[in-house]
Amino acid sequence: VQLQASGGGLVQDGGSLRLSCVASGRTFAGYTVGWFRQAPGKERESVSAIRWNGGNTRSADSVKGRFTISKDNAKNTVFLQMNDLKPEDTAVYYCAKTRIVWSEITNHKWYDGWGQGTQVTVSS
Repeated sequence: VQLQASGGGLVQDGGSLRLSCVASGRTFAGYTVGWFRQAPGKERESVSAIRWNGGNTRSADSVKGRFTISKDNAKNTVFLQMNDLKPEDTAVYYCAKTRIVWSEITNHKWYDGWGQGTQVTVSS
């Protein structure tokens, strides 16, 4: 099942966006859902993750205090609220799911359900 990320766009330095991630016809129960991003010429990196059962979260140091991951159980949706965006946040943002142990959730190789992603562009 592919996940669908949406909500990207073009914003100015300091702006905000909220990304959404849904899995059509499937619940996230039992999974960890992660947000990753990939800029041109760079490796895919973990941004944030949330465990659906329990709500544990983690975020990369580069986005702490600016990005917040959350979920809506009723809508089976994971959100990434991104505030104070910087040009270095420019990338394609993807969401994916995993059942891997928490200590491994930053490694994209354990995830599946990658969709096409959503482009976030921050202008200076």
